[in-house]
Order: sequence, then C-alpha cells, then structure tokens
Amino acid sequence: MKKTLFSIAAILMIMASTTITASAQETVVDRGDTLWGIGQEYGVSVEDIKDINGLSSDLIHPGQTIQISEESNDSNESTSSDELYTVNSGDTLWGIGQDYSVKVDSLKSWNDLSSDLIHPGQELIVEGTQAASTDSEPVEEEEVKEETSKSNDTSGEEVAKTMTMEATAYTAFCEGCSGTTYTGIDLRANPDRKVIAVDPDVIPLGSEVYVEGYGKAVAGDIGGAIQNDRIDVFIPNQDDALDFGRKDVEVTVYE
Repeated sequence: MKKTLFSIAAILMIMASTTITASAQETVVDRGDTLWGIGQEYGVSVEDIKDINGLSSDLIHPGQTIQISEESNDSNESTSSDELYTVNSGDTLWGIGQDYSVKVDSLKSWNDLSSDLIHPGQELIVEGTQAASTDSEPVEEEEVKEETSKSNDTSGEEVAKTMTMEATAYTAFCEGCSGTTYTGIDLRANPDRKVIAVDPDVIPLGSEVYVEGYGKAVAGDIGGAIQNDRIDVFIPNQDDALDFGRKDVEVTVYE
C-alpha cells in the first residue's frame, strides 16, 4: 500500500527527563484502502482516525486526504542496545516470541502494537534495554502454552459482536461483473483478498471480521440482496463460488 505522506506539524515538549514528540501526517487514500488498513499501517485505531478527521462513518474514497496523528515517547524508543528483527512473510508475534524467549504481550508493548497483526518488512524491537526492564523473567512452559492459545485467536482486536448469518458467495470473474467493490477494492487485481459484502446497517463498511469457514476478511462491499443477516463472501473461482452454496455461519466483528 503506497502512500503519499506530508509532515504537517511537529511539537516538542520537555517534561522532566522525558521528551514527548507529537506529530501529524497526512495520507492520500488509494483505491481499495480502508480505515482499518490505514490504521494498521500507521499503528493507530480507526476511532482515532475518525476523530481527528471528523468522520461519522468508516467510508473513505480514493483521493481523499486523511490526517494521521502519531505520538511517541522518547523513553520508549529504540536505543543502541535494542535488538531489532525485520518481519518476514509468514511470521507471527508468537513465533518471533518463541525465537527470542519473550512474550507476545511484551512484543506488543515494546512496539506499541494494538493487535497481533504484523507485516513483512516491519521492524520489531525484540531484545535489549526495553526487554530487560519489562521481561527479565524467562518464559515458562505454562506461559508458552498460553501464548500458543493466543496465536490461534483470529485477531488481537476487541470483539464488538458475534452473529449467526446466512452466507452465499460471489466472484469478480464473471460476465458483467465489474470486479471492483463498493469501497474501491479491485478484486480482479487482488484475487487473494478476503472481502465480504454486507448490509452496512448491520456491519459497518471497513470493519474487520472473521467468518466461520472463510477466515479473516474486510467488509468491503454491498449488494442489493445483501440485507439484514445476509452476507456474500468473495471467492475468485466461479465454480468454487457456486459450490459454496448457501449456509449459516458465525460472523465475528472486531472494533
């Protein structure tokens, strides 16, 4: 996800021995972007983005300028004694924690992460001054079991609601299909994206969800027949979409 960033403010305040740096940036929305995706990229919550931009819903559109607020505390920043790890494809916080004998909660705290989601190329603090100050105890066997259980969670986000809904499937690769969702996601160019069509009055567009039997997805589309307790899951192959049929599934929506 390529972004155009502009530094628009920087304020330095000296309080005792700690320096707090507050800054704001702007990002220009690309096709297919969601508030949730932008929030994950910049480490801020959807609610924070909505608050600073005066947004009343999760809907955004290509070309729109979104202000991102960031605040960091120099006492929590990486020092020369910190060891950094660059995330590779397929990495998880739990797996990285096992390699460095630290807990997932500690990794999230050192790196100011609000969820368990990480992405390739991201740099994480894994050892050093901060590790010694907050995680000096070795990881016990019971703690390892606990983190294993956490790694099986579908999201580090807080659950907003869980519902039983009727699900069907659709595809972008069919005659007359545009291939672009209501929120601007190009499904033909991104056939591996997990996207569902929803009734926005039930599940807000841009929400992160987990659909039983389908996996983690984003609510990025709507449909004329998709109302109330109905959802439509995107499946690239038309035959597979037809085979999906119609079924009741449990849908978890995250804040």
